Amino acid sequence: MSTFSLSHSTALDAFSLLATYQQEMAFELTRITDFWLRHAVDELHGGFIGQMDDAGRVVTRANKGAVLNARILWTFAATYRHTQWPEHLAVATRALNYVLGSFIDKEHGGVYWLLDAQGQVLNPRKQIYALAFAIYGLSEYHLATGNASALAVSQELFEWIEAHSYDATHGGYLEAVGRTGEPLADLRLSDKDRNAPKTMNTHLHVLEAYANLYRCWPDARLAERLSGLLSIFLMRIIDAHTGHLQLFFNQGWQPVADLVSYGHDIEAAWLLREAAEVLGDTALLARVNTAAARLVQATAAAQLADGSLPHELDRTTGHLDQHREWWVSAEAMVGFLDGYGQTHEEALLQRSYRAWQFAQHHLLDTDLGEWRWGVEADYQPMQRQDKIGFWKCPYHNARACLEVLHRCKTLATLR
Repeated sequence: MSTFSLSHSTALDAFSLLATYQQEMAFELTRITDFWLRHAVDELHGGFIGQMDDAGRVVTRANKGAVLNARILWTFAATYRHTQWPEHLAVATRALNYVLGSFIDKEHGGVYWLLDAQGQVLNPRKQIYALAFAIYGLSEYHLATGNASALAVSQELFEWIEAHSYDATHGGYLEAVGRTGEPLADLRLSDKDRNAPKTMNTHLHVLEAYANLYRCWPDARLAERLSGLLSIFLMRIIDAHTGHLQLFFNQGWQPVADLVSYGHDIEAAWLLREAAEVLGDTALLARVNTAAARLVQATAAAQLADGSLPHELDRTTGHLDQHREWWVSAEAMVGFLDGYGQTHEEALLQRSYRAWQFAQHHLLDTDLGEWRWGVEADYQPMQRQDKIGFWKCPYHNARACLEVLHRCKTLATLR
């Protein structure tokens, strides 16, 4: 891989760079949320549109996914906490009402995976990843507004996951079950994933959701499960030899693939620390900080000279997939900056800002708005990818803006 270069950003000292970064993130957050305010609302059928293609054309009959809607709920609730702008609260409330009214299974509990364009249930399976994002969004809405229903449904979803997905024998959570909790043969989150009963990805987002719920509801059993998730990452998911995350496992936690996902590595680095800080267990936090620092360094070794991260490495074949996706750059911005906050190594601040520079140069769509899905290894935009879709949401990049804003402000006051 290429040697990382700091030449484009070393002209600014750390204090000036933090100030510049903060200003640019405030502008970008507004730019992203304005796009969703203008284009995502489904005035015909309620809620939000299911798909817009990369040319800005709405796919009117597109299905509506639980992940997209829960992430819109989280994004606008979190943004409203920051801005206090009524238009952000209005979209968050619209998302809340649509999630509660259309995605929550009122008969059997949990969250439906997929609705049609009119809001009728197409796929009632209970993917734990989707329940986690519903908890994440609902708990954030409670933090933003104090809404009691949002907290109550978050608590119900927590109980549903614990009743139907928790593995009392081996620890952790099974990927998916049927509508009433029955086993499924195909557990995959998407067609790109392995059909494995446990994955890093689902556990990372259950961790994220439980940490946010714990902010609202410091329940003893929730604390126990959150601590258990952190221990699973430390003991099972983080590869002790490489410092990278392992991605797919059998039920007994034996890895069933040898892949590296650089975006998930750097995302996990700061989400693990955040969860440990929320719990307030100093001994566990010390262990997590050590593991997070190793994830940051392992990811830093893969950062390319242009500030980006390659998508994935198959360690079995040696194939490195060098296309770049929007969410990976967004998580690199946060993860490297979080690492800088822990170590004050200015190279990590520079790495974070260079990830943002890559996004500015190659991912931001200044014509249509929002960010492109990604670019190929030769920097050409990836074709036939969504601008809005089942997986293309405002969560990663808007969250990066919010997290960088918070960290820059905090770090500037400490200098």
